[in-house]
Amino acid sequence: MEEYEGDSNSGELFEFPGSREEEILVTSTLSAVLAAMFLLGMAGNIYVLFINMLSAKPAGCMCVHVISLALADLLYLSTIPFVVSTYLARDWYFGDVGCRVLLSMDLFTMHASIYHLTAMSVERYQAVVHPLKSRVSQSHHKFTSVAIWLTSLLLTLPMMCMMQLQDSPYGSGKRICFPTWTPNGFKCYLTVIFCTSILGPGLILIYLYLHLARVYWMSGIEVQQSRHKLNQCLGFRIFTIILAYWACFVPFWAWQLAKLYQCDSMRLTAAAQIYLNFGVTCLTYANSCVNPLLYTLLTRNYWEYLAGRGRGTSVELRKVGHGQL
Repeated sequence: MEEYEGDSNSGELFEFPGSREEEILVTSTLSAVLAAMFLLGMAGNIYVLFINMLSAKPAGCMCVHVISLALADLLYLSTIPFVVSTYLARDWYFGDVGCRVLLSMDLFTMHASIYHLTAMSVERYQAVVHPLKSRVSQSHHKFTSVAIWLTSLLLTLPMMCMMQLQDSPYGSGKRICFPTWTPNGFKCYLTVIFCTSILGPGLILIYLYLHLARVYWMSGIEVQQSRHKLNQCLGFRIFTIILAYWACFVPFWAWQLAKLYQCDSMRLTAAAQIYLNFGVTCLTYANSCVNPLLYTLLTRNYWEYLAGRGRGTSVELRKVGHGQL
């Protein structure tokens, strides 16, 4: 759903309102920034996959979810070369299938990321509030991950089906990707997607972490100090990843919804709209660049804890380890 021009997610090539020199400067700057994000984000997420998949003893469902989150970031970052080439060439070279897949990838990975984070948070909540009932098998975690990916694909299918390659009105032989549904239908769909990717999961997560904060506060004296500190640290780091997701995607959605519902009252110049679109687009990609650091800190903390506890009795290790994500 990236905007290759200044119009409503259609994948057209924008007509820059400034001079030719300014257009080249802006386009080159954006391309350089996106290229740097691509290299940094791909390297970081591949590293996350490497350390998790080569681990001889993956740490419960944490490994499953972290691998899925890194894969979602890699899929989203993989669209950057297509975005950059379209900005520079001012044409679409990737066919009708490319329109349907590439312009839907952000919706697909957006849902996959937030749903895995929600699943991690629900399991953290269960491990803290109901530790005796929170033991689930590795196969259950894998099944949950597969269900999340399938649900994300299902929610993205309307966008894939409604995108179509068309001739551009801006020049002879130019092609664009354009949504074929009505403006009201497009507005309705994006509103639903906002609820499924931001609003709905956000309400669930706010409830979970408010309740967890209350439980941590009330049980601080009763819980063993080492386990209590780990629970707090894991919960805090998961919540940090969620905050990073919101910080990067809420501005993107605020801009999308503002264009849908207040297009006549925004009163922004064409140049301002293009700059704003560039900014929120880069912000969403920045999330996939920052995430590997957060994932690595999260799993490293967990592995170090298990390594330290491994020097104790095996009974105590099982007691604590089964309650972790």
